[in-house]
Amino acid sequence: MSLPGAAGAEQLPLATVPAVLDALRRGDADSAVVALENSVEGSVPTTLDELATGEPLRIVAEVHLPVSFALLVRPGTALADIKTVASHPIAQPQCRRWLAENVPDAEWRAATSNAEAAQHVADGHYDAALAGSFAAARYGLAVLAEDIHDVADAVTRFVQLRRPCTPPPSTGMDRTSVVAFIGEDHPGALLEILTEFSVRGINLSLIQSRPTGAGLGSYLFWMDLEGHVDDARVGEALMGLRRICADVRFIGSYPRADRVRPEIRRGTHDTDFTEAAAWLTTLRTARP
Repeated sequence: MSLPGAAGAEQLPLATVPAVLDALRRGDADSAVVALENSVEGSVPTTLDELATGEPLRIVAEVHLPVSFALLVRPGTALADIKTVASHPIAQPQCRRWLAENVPDAEWRAATSNAEAAQHVADGHYDAALAGSFAAARYGLAVLAEDIHDVADAVTRFVQLRRPCTPPPSTGMDRTSVVAFIGEDHPGALLEILTEFSVRGINLSLIQSRPTGAGLGSYLFWMDLEGHVDDARVGEALMGLRRICADVRFIGSYPRADRVRPEIRRGTHDTDFTEAAAWLTTLRTARP
């Protein structure tokens, strides 16, 4: 486990993202770790949807892990024997070329997770699974090939979640995740949201639209932005969203795994907001 404070924690592996998050919500677990974004395939829709619309949870940390899969099979299986390969839908595109070159006749089968794919192989439903090599021992499988990937240096971003709590303190190298719900679709709706960040010099590292499930044309926007909710520029931007959106869900402020410190534009430092507020106070209270 690569997350701070998790070294001595008891691990509770579950087959799907919803199962992991439900265990946390029920109190069966104190913390949960799920994949949120991949550098090749983009965001993980199931994770976004669960965090955007399910019972609220908070991201408190993130970690970036290199993408590398293993081909797991039942003992005695050769490459020529493989007719079906199972994996999570995010994993298969990252290994598409390798699969075409090494098991060209195999058909891919979707699983809700790579762990479930390995379980299906162990149960005899499929011939092979793309999963972490560590899963071989757990499911009684053999590692037929390792270090499988199509894109070098690809990474997956995992996030650590807890039940609603106070965000970790600001480090100056933080990320904030929020979900904005548009009340009524109209021209310029997305521009209105983006303007709240642009005028305050806040960079967005991820923006993803997802259907709310309330009907065609009803969307929410998941956004990751540079900064912490305690930063004046971020706090003001969130207040701006609250004024123009039907709802805003705060997913968390947490240290960035890459430790990148954002460039703060002139006029958007905390001191700039404090001085501007003091100036406005003088205008409202000054007497001739």
